Amino acid sequence: MKKKREIGFEFEDLAKKYLLEKGMRYIESNFYTRYGEIDLIFTDEDDKILVFVEVRYRKNTEFGEPLETIDRRKLEKIMISSQIYIKEKRWKQNVRYDVIGIKKDKSGNNKIDWIKNAF
Repeated sequence: MKKKREIGFEFEDLAKKYLLEKGMRYIESNFYTRYGEIDLIFTDEDDKILVFVEVRYRKNTEFGEPLETIDRRKLEKIMISSQIYIKEKRWKQNVRYDVIGIKKDKSGNNKIDWIKNAF
């Protein structure tokens, strides 16, 4: 049986491939700080917007949609960690926060929801 973290990496990789197909430019994955982690970092629109992406997965939606699992505490961790990244990289242009939600459809296929400017 796969560990939760291994499953997370698989779905982050799926989200990464999805965003690359949509024309985003990949920067890095799993940026860790003592406050939290940023799953994926991309740039969009000719490298003028830095995009922090949170990836959420649900095997089933019995207890809610993937996108509904982001609470205030998680938002705070993402915001603080992204500010550290921005400062370290000396990013001076626009920033955006996106969320990718992945769940299984009735056929067992992955369904991806991408929300730009999620917060």
